[in-house]
Amino acid sequence: MFTGIIEETGIVKNASPGGLRVSGCKVLQGSRDGDSLAVNGVCLTVTSLDEESFTVDVMPETLNRTNLRGLKKGDIVNLERALALGGRIGGHLVQGHIDATGRILSLRRQGDSSVIVIEAPSQLMPYIVEKGFIAVDGISLTVSARKAASFEVSIVSFTAEHTNIAKRRVGDAVNLEVDIIAKYVESLSGRKRAEITPEFLQEHGFMVS
Repeated sequence: MFTGIIEETGIVKNASPGGLRVSGCKVLQGSRDGDSLAVNGVCLTVTSLDEESFTVDVMPETLNRTNLRGLKKGDIVNLERALALGGRIGGHLVQGHIDATGRILSLRRQGDSSVIVIEAPSQLMPYIVEKGFIAVDGISLTVSARKAASFEVSIVSFTAEHTNIAKRRVGDAVNLEVDIIAKYVESLSGRKRAEITPEFLQEHGFMVS
């Protein structure tokens, strides 16, 4: 589990179909083989590390669902260690399980911040609400506006300076993870509806036999 508060950016040292080697500093502190690290919001398992970098395996399923498939040597990625039990949650609970990729439609300045409009797949839009949380490339962000097929987020200067979001351009693919709470609410609501049968209504006095 992660918080969506990026600890640092790393540089891809090597990218192959089955794995990545990424430079790091902060995220290497206290890390060891088998630990989880989020790379652009994707939860991956460390297979080896040294004082300057770490290696992770990337499964075909992960490549198909995320923008990791397009990474190449020299690319900048967002990095975050897994949340320590008892640690502060400055963003929101992020699993590191990417739902889909979105596409940047526009970027514009608005005072000291930047506004980014992102197109999202139709199956994700029901989970995206104004003032709700969403993780974009692992960054915990608040949805500032929502349309039928896209949403808008505002990026403050600190986030732009400490993540790879400032390097993004129109047309770039970004990893999206919607708030897990919305998924649970949908699942529980669906189960409740399925359980309301004629027998249930009769048992609770809503129908007379």
